[in-house]
Amino acid sequence: MALNLANTVVEFLQQNPEQKFTAREIANWIFETYPDECRQKQKRSTATVNPLDNETALLQQIVAEIGSQRPRLQKRHPEVKTTEGRPRKYYFTESTDSAEIDHAESHEPSPATKANGAVVKEHDLYPILSEFLWSELELYSKRIDEKRSRNSKGAGGNKWLYPDLVGMEDLSSDWHREIKDCVQQYADKKTKLWSFEVKILINRSNVREVFFQAVSNSSWANFGYLVASEIEGADTLKELRMLSSLHGIGFIRLDAENPSESQIMIPAKERTEIDWDTANRLTEENKDFLQYIKLIRQFYQTGEIRQSDWDMNAEQD
Repeated sequence: MALNLANTVVEFLQQNPEQKFTAREIANWIFETYPDECRQKQKRSTATVNPLDNETALLQQIVAEIGSQRPRLQKRHPEVKTTEGRPRKYYFTESTDSAEIDHAESHEPSPATKANGAVVKEHDLYPILSEFLWSELELYSKRIDEKRSRNSKGAGGNKWLYPDLVGMEDLSSDWHREIKDCVQQYADKKTKLWSFEVKILINRSNVREVFFQAVSNSSWANFGYLVASEIEGADTLKELRMLSSLHGIGFIRLDAENPSESQIMIPAKERTEIDWDTANRLTEENKDFLQYIKLIRQFYQTGEIRQSDWDMNAEQD
C-alpha cells in the first residue's frame, strides 16, 4: 500500500491534539509506524541527485515532503496549524484563533501549553527576553511595570503608553577613553534606546492589535520591537512583515524553552531621534521609566554602567 503522506500527518496530529511537533519528529513517527510503506517508497525512488539509499536520506525526504505539502494540507484540514520560526511546528486544534489567544492570556493554561510544557504567563517571558537581549545584542534592559504608574490621566488615559521592557545600547563600549571624553564634551550620541512589547501568542485574530500596541508604546525610542513566544501561521508572519514595512516595528520570536534559538525575524527600522516629549510623559507617569531615564543620565555623566541596576540574567563577559 502506498503511503499517503498528508493523511498520515493528519492522523498523527489528531492522535496528539494540541501538542506541537516538528516535521522531523512527525517523519520519525511515520517511519516507525509504517516501515514497510516507507521502504516501498524508498525502492520506488528514481532520484539520482539525492538518492534515497539510506534511512537518513529517506527521513530527510519525508521531512521535505511534509513541508512542501503543508499549504494544501492546511487548506483541506484547517484544524492543522503551524507555528512560524525555526523550526516550524505542526499541531492539531479545534480551537479558533481568538480562543487560542484567550487561553494564552488567561491564568489557566490551554491544552496546548499543558501538553508542551510551555511558558504560561507573559510575565515569565521578561527575564528570558532580557537574557536574549544581553547575550545577542549586548542591550541593558529594564522591566516597565504599568502597575507602578500613577494614571493621572484617568481610566484608559495611559492605554498602550508603556512598553513591557526598555533597553539601552552602549555605543561607546569599544571606544578609546579619549574618544569617550571627546564625545562627552561635544554632547554627541553614545546610546540607542529600545522598546519591547511582549506577548505569549500572535495569530491572525490579534496580529494587528498587538502590532499597533507596539507602535503606540515605542514611538519615543530609536528601535521598537514586538516580541512573542509563538507566532501561528505563515499568513500572520506575512501580515507582520507588511505592517513592519509601513511602520518600522521589528519582531522577535522568543524561544522560551531554548532562549539561544530565539531570533530577530523582522529587524526594526531605526528612528534617528528620541521623542523626548513622549519620553517625558512616560517619566512623569511611571516610576520604572523614571529610573530608566536616571540610569541613562548617569551613564552620560560618568561613562559607567552598573549591571546590577539592570534586569539581565546572563553574566557579563
